[in-house]
Amino acid sequence: MSPRAGNTGPHTLAFVESPVQLLNVLEWAHAREHVIGAGLTVVVLSPIDPMTRGQLRRMAELAREDGHEIRWEEARGGPAAPFQTIGGLAGLLRRADRVVLGDPFSRYVQLLLTITKARDLVVVDDGTATMEFVAQLARGERLVRWHRKGGRPGPRDLVFAPVSSAARKRLTPSEHRTVEIFSSMPMDETPNGVTVTANTFAWTRDRFGPPRITKGADLVGTSLVETGVVDNDRYLEAVRSLAKAHGATRYFAHRRESAEKLHRLAVETGLEIVRPDLPLELIARRGPIGRTILSFPSTVVHTLPLALSGTEVRVAVCDIDPAWLTENASPRAQGFLSGVTGTARDVHRLSAVSAV
Repeated sequence: MSPRAGNTGPHTLAFVESPVQLLNVLEWAHAREHVIGAGLTVVVLSPIDPMTRGQLRRMAELAREDGHEIRWEEARGGPAAPFQTIGGLAGLLRRADRVVLGDPFSRYVQLLLTITKARDLVVVDDGTATMEFVAQLARGERLVRWHRKGGRPGPRDLVFAPVSSAARKRLTPSEHRTVEIFSSMPMDETPNGVTVTANTFAWTRDRFGPPRITKGADLVGTSLVETGVVDNDRYLEAVRSLAKAHGATRYFAHRRESAEKLHRLAVETGLEIVRPDLPLELIARRGPIGRTILSFPSTVVHTLPLALSGTEVRVAVCDIDPAWLTENASPRAQGFLSGVTGTARDVHRLSAVSAV
């Protein structure tokens, strides 16, 4: 029997496209259990990337164990898949009392927002992108991912602009609609009328750990090379220098890191490459984990201190040297990455290592 069998409450529909988004939906549901009752359906808009799909399936198992319904959609399974997915979800969207979403920048999610009549909208963290979303919403700007900001809109952006504009309006509170942001990220600006609730990773701490802590250091990977922000050679040299300086032996790969880059990194640094089957917050909480976790500016410098609260693990973040940025990096990149590092709480800040 479901842990929530017999409970009643308004139906909540959640849309996720990544393991971290699903983790944060579970955190929100844990914090709002008295409100949502048994009525949470999580729709997984499955990506193509095998590692992401694997982590999502593991997270879906945890969600089912908590009594939530999972609906897996092959949302990118061919040219007709988006139309079939959206058509199949239209009825659910129109009946939902509350919609929870993990990526307001997603065109898929923006399309779905134009259909829903839900009076309550909730945005859960999709990593550091949440910081940029909140700032753009507060300023009334169009929704653009931080690593693309500064470039000219492409033809697809122009075609999609009316949908994006409509989604932004849906995400603006009104007398007919409430908007909540459930986040562990720091926010300098809060949109008028938006309720901000702190994500403390209580579900993660209740479900896993405390971890066994090893004497060494672990290093956390980033997809900044894959998104075109940081030069590949500079990044590999920075990882090598950081690992040598701190005695790191393991490298926890980001799910978007390429196999070619990871192979080269293993050969050139001697680090053991670990491809986690769950988000790093859960991996670290389960353990074993190093006494020091080294990271470049990323979501984990905000989330790991919360997930590992009460343990002796230290999180250290290394700045990104401006010289590492590619010529195609957004003009916004350096300031955004510095902000990610500078606003992190309960972390030790490291200067950028030499990468020449």
